[in-house]
Amino acid sequence: MQEVRIGFIGCGGNANGHMGRLSELEGVRIVGTCDLQEDRAQAAAASYNAQPYTNHHLMLEREDLDGIYLSLPVFAHGAPELAVIERGLPFLVEKPVAVNMEIARQVEEAVEAAGIITCVGYQLRYLGSTTLAREALSGKAVNMVVGKYWSGSGRGDPNAWQRQMSKSGGQILEQATHTIDMMRYLVGEVEEVYAFSANRVLNAIDCPDNNCVTLKFADGAVGSLTTSWCYDPRDWSHANVLDILYEDQLIHWAVGGVDVREDGEVVTKTAPGPSIDEVFVDAIRNGDGSRILSPYSDAVKSLAISLASIQSSESGTSVSISDIG
Repeated sequence: MQEVRIGFIGCGGNANGHMGRLSELEGVRIVGTCDLQEDRAQAAAASYNAQPYTNHHLMLEREDLDGIYLSLPVFAHGAPELAVIERGLPFLVEKPVAVNMEIARQVEEAVEAAGIITCVGYQLRYLGSTTLAREALSGKAVNMVVGKYWSGSGRGDPNAWQRQMSKSGGQILEQATHTIDMMRYLVGEVEEVYAFSANRVLNAIDCPDNNCVTLKFADGAVGSLTTSWCYDPRDWSHANVLDILYEDQLIHWAVGGVDVREDGEVVTKTAPGPSIDEVFVDAIRNGDGSRILSPYSDAVKSLAISLASIQSSESGTSVSISDIG
């Protein structure tokens, strides 16, 4: 089996999760770890017998790299991706892909010109529950979808980048992008949004702590998304859940399974699914990205919905997705 050698740009919590899963895959070796915080890079390097860096340009000079993971704060996206593209390496980048459309389009154009394999960290697409939901909805007309992401992630240090609107875009962009992406993946493309936002509890931050978004889908379906950053931080049961009404039936989708009605009874179905890391590594090894469900160009569409929602809540008017970059 061909060995796949991986470098990491960013060694925070999400990166460590990917590193752990990669270490369990046969024929994969982490060879470089890069982070502006030297202790993070060194700790990751020590765990996986890799070389630490604090400058990603120096790491990209290595000749033994087969692929790159970019696990960066939202505001840091752009230049690192362009450097990886210039090096001609496949990459997996965490969501959301940018803090604005200008950066996303620049990277997207560079990816298309280079013709490289890309993957964005919308790992919920790869879950067995997602596959089951798509199978149930295949050929069916969706009437409405209701999504929510309620968490306590807005609580904590108000100076953290996640809680600064200019750096993270707030919950709609930085976190609930997962829910938005699943609404797209299971229901279809969105044409227009109308959003309201409020700051009810977390007055020390400039990000809204509650959001309500109405969505108009291209095929005529309608939807709503509610998000909250001031919910109980110990309870994640209301994060990333969807209720999808189709024909005269209902699907309740969540990470752990799908509730469907069969013979008059509600049944919870589960199924295994591949990890996003397994799919990305296989794509590198085989030079074939066809199993990747979340390439960069597709992730830009999810970003546009988040940005349109923010613009709508600020302007007080509905916003067409086609008008976003």
